[in-house]
Amino acid sequence: MPSFRFLSSACNSKIYAQYSAKKMDLFNPVGMRLESHPLDMNSRPERMKVNKIATKPFPDQKPGTSGLRKKVRVFQQPHYLENFVQSIFNCLPESERGMLIVGGDGRYHNRQAIQVILKMAAANGFRHILVGRQGLLSTPAMSVLIRKYKACGGIILSASHNPGGPEGDFGIKFNTTNGGPAPEKLTEAIYQQSLAIEAYHILEIEDISLDEIDSCTLGRTRLDIIDPVEDYAELMSRLFDFGRIKTLFDSGLFRMVFDAMHAVTGPYAKEIFEHRLKAPPDTVINAVPLEDFGGGHPDPNLQNAQELTSLMFSGEAPDFGAASDGDGDRNMVLGRHFFVTPSDSLAVMAANIHHLPGYHSGLAGVARSMPTSRAVDRVAESLGVECYETPTGWKFFGNLLDSHKITLCGEESFGAGSDHIREKDGIWAVLFWLNLIAVRQRPVSEIVQQHWRRFGRHYYSRHDYEEIESTMAEALMHRLAEQLHTLKGRQFGEFRISECDDFSYTDPVDHSISSHQGLRFLFDDGSRLVFRLSGTGTRGATLRLYLERYLADPARHNLDLQQTLAPLAAIADDIAQIKKYTGRDKPSVIT
Repeated sequence: MPSFRFLSSACNSKIYAQYSAKKMDLFNPVGMRLESHPLDMNSRPERMKVNKIATKPFPDQKPGTSGLRKKVRVFQQPHYLENFVQSIFNCLPESERGMLIVGGDGRYHNRQAIQVILKMAAANGFRHILVGRQGLLSTPAMSVLIRKYKACGGIILSASHNPGGPEGDFGIKFNTTNGGPAPEKLTEAIYQQSLAIEAYHILEIEDISLDEIDSCTLGRTRLDIIDPVEDYAELMSRLFDFGRIKTLFDSGLFRMVFDAMHAVTGPYAKEIFEHRLKAPPDTVINAVPLEDFGGGHPDPNLQNAQELTSLMFSGEAPDFGAASDGDGDRNMVLGRHFFVTPSDSLAVMAANIHHLPGYHSGLAGVARSMPTSRAVDRVAESLGVECYETPTGWKFFGNLLDSHKITLCGEESFGAGSDHIREKDGIWAVLFWLNLIAVRQRPVSEIVQQHWRRFGRHYYSRHDYEEIESTMAEALMHRLAEQLHTLKGRQFGEFRISECDDFSYTDPVDHSISSHQGLRFLFDDGSRLVFRLSGTGTRGATLRLYLERYLADPARHNLDLQQTLAPLAAIADDIAQIKKYTGRDKPSVIT
């Protein structure tokens, strides 16, 4: 056990007795800049100078579905980060400024931003701050910590799956007391604060070394630098049968590769898969978090995780492959020569959740984002539970989870989760599949194909047109919306549009309404087209086209995916004039 230096009499030492002082090579990655002249953790004065810095609003600090994301150079502008952080703090009453948790995915500018946030949090009266060692915390781990220690909230520094480095992206997101992303009402309040801000508060102190587990005080604020992995790993060991999963690796016959993509899940994957489950030492690849993700794009899909994808479709393919993204909340799952779509993954999870020790009570219900395929709907119908269709954005699952209406939720953009936290969770999803393989004693491909034979197959794909001119993207969507009332009943070859609308969601818990969440075109045979503009990029606009075709006949379950969807893609271009408005002959990314 580490020897903490408890400098505040009000601290609860029991909370932190669990943290291990072990050192991991992964926590001293190449490319992580260490602070110069750090303040000694033992010699902080009780009274420190708080500076009130005059500032002016920036007009572009409106958070999207995943917080505020901009290019690094935007966040490096004087006062830019400080303004947004102060706007968050201004929305939290002083009586609720208890424990704040801070961490990020290790991307470029992560450490510098954390130093600012720690000094501002202390200056704004937070009584207790937890920060991950070396500033690292995955998004799922953040949710675990908030919920376990009943923190008032947490600040996550990440742009998720977006590229990093000096020319890359940076982001900041606030999670609330339930461990989930701030709801729209709060993000709107933060935005309004950012438009009216006149000053921010910050301690005048040197930077703080974050490289070792330690404790100190900043004025009247207690600061603890913690092991970012331990609490998360312990929760995973209670949700899944680690003993049974371990037998897969003990046999010597089961091989797995996990691609951490030089992002934050490297330390988590090494601890859980290699240390606790005893997978071979080379199981986790690209395990060291780097500020630029090794020059790669930390988005776990077939295009960006090419090293893993090539291996899984080669003659030397292991039995199981998986990857996670920049901040650890997304996942990709593959079997030998077999890709599991996120929509199918969610449906398989729902159909098999009773096999897992942490979920013996079964499903209360399920939820999916509107663009996600309706494969899980059929499972829910079979099990007699409710299936909720929400807008895109994990925050929309929060009320359903908090009110115990659902147990599982997921989205087509490589995200899945459960009621264990209030974020999607990449390593959790991988452990789910490992536990399922250990129980079923079948390879990934066979598990999915058996599922199709029972429920039918939803051929599904997303076509992304990235960084297109915003005005043209908006014009495309506007023209398409104007056609909604004329396209119903129209025939396109063998496909007939039965319904079309601009999706609107009424939250069944708080009855809030979210409108204009995407244009849906439903066909008589169960096929769908969905059009959305994405809010996760930092340059131009991304048009997302979702194509779904349902085929119940097992004899038609092994067709080529894109060829099967080609007629729907042609209809999409016909009604939306995609080539005309985007200037593209093909999508930037197909998943």
